[in-house]
Amino acid sequence: MSPTRSIDACPECDGRLNDSSDETVCAECGLVVAEDRIDRGPEWRSFADDDRNRERTGAPLTRSRHDRGLSTEIGYGDGSNTRLTGRKRRQVARMRREHNRARIPSKSDRNQVYGFTEIRRLVGSLSLSDHIRDQACTLFESAQSEDLLRGRSIEGFAAAAVYATCRIESVSRTLAEVVSDARADEAELKAAYDALNRDLGLPTGPVDPSEYLPRFASELDCARAVERRARELADRAADGVVSGRNPAGVAAACLYAADAERDGDLTQTGAADVAGVSPVTLRSAYYAITGED
Repeated sequence: MSPTRSIDACPECDGRLNDSSDETVCAECGLVVAEDRIDRGPEWRSFADDDRNRERTGAPLTRSRHDRGLSTEIGYGDGSNTRLTGRKRRQVARMRREHNRARIPSKSDRNQVYGFTEIRRLVGSLSLSDHIRDQACTLFESAQSEDLLRGRSIEGFAAAAVYATCRIESVSRTLAEVVSDARADEAELKAAYDALNRDLGLPTGPVDPSEYLPRFASELDCARAVERRARELADRAADGVVSGRNPAGVAAACLYAADAERDGDLTQTGAADVAGVSPVTLRSAYYAITGED
């Protein structure tokens, strides 16, 4: 509740208060007792006599579009939900076509539109957050401003931007998962990622296998006790076992080892499939974790 609602009289002269939407003012001495600049009205407006035609001011600014979402679009009606006909319709069609061309005036803007569209599609396929989407678009724009896209695949840079952002934000997505949903192959993604990492100096470090444990445990339907034990094994393996190994494979091996200690029914093939590695890779990490030969 606003503080203006709890004051009944002027604190200076005990005069009558006039309470408007912005200020509470004493009618006798003119003292401004309180201010309230919050607009408590509706966030829409109506151009009709009732509230059926609710018009909003548009979507918020976003880094996932080349124009930050500020551009306008020419619709297909006249504002009263009726279709245009005849010469007026052809005229609006020409205006719409020229307007769309003006929104993307250069090849650089066209590449950016295509790259951002691919990033949004890939982020949706991988069930990532809007924050990852915006950061990936910002990284793609930085790569374009540094002229890293010349002679390289736009799809590869879009996928590499998403993968690099996941690495930076400690979001567990493997390279194989990104490649499976991307429109670029693994070689294009790796080439783009190497260029980003080399020329932009990405703050990425070794991937912690513990980042994959919650998602892998959920997909394998492991018990909470198994996940906790796997986290203990992953923390213990972080000293030297992880070095040079696939972190997803290490995470899957920790889950397999923790489940084996409880005589569970998790197989090496099932754990390896979730991590996107081969059973041989999983067994190698398992032997390194448990110290078995």
